[in-house]
Amino acid sequence: MIIQVLGAFVAVLGFSTVMEVPKKLLIHTSVIGATGWLVYLLMSRYGYTPVMSSFGSASIISLLSHISARALKAPVTVFLIGGILPVVPGAGMYRTAYSLMMETSAQVYKNLQETLLIAGAIAVAIFITDSIFRLMNTHRK
Repeated sequence: MIIQVLGAFVAVLGFSTVMEVPKKLLIHTSVIGATGWLVYLLMSRYGYTPVMSSFGSASIISLLSHISARALKAPVTVFLIGGILPVVPGAGMYRTAYSLMMETSAQVYKNLQETLLIAGAIAVAIFITDSIFRLMNTHRK
């Protein structure tokens, strides 16, 4: 599990470097991505489905991104786009395409359904967290 979290850290660091995230924010973005992946692994280990694990992970990533953005005076997207990278269901899309090429239709539908559910869970988690922060800002004003 430690190797996977370190791998997520390095992957986000590399992605954020390519996306030209400011150097002073690279470590923060990478820590957010690694933390999100750790949450995903822990939830998976304790019996949650991949969809629920993705939702929990994306919620933590989104929350940490909003907190970091305010603390470091940077846009939320700087942290969110890089941080969410480890949770994005790229392998699910690969499995869907592979099943499609091998003409195993039952597997195609299963993989596609799970991939879309994971992507939807990530989007909903980001939306909910963003809405909460917008409501908090509205109340302050």
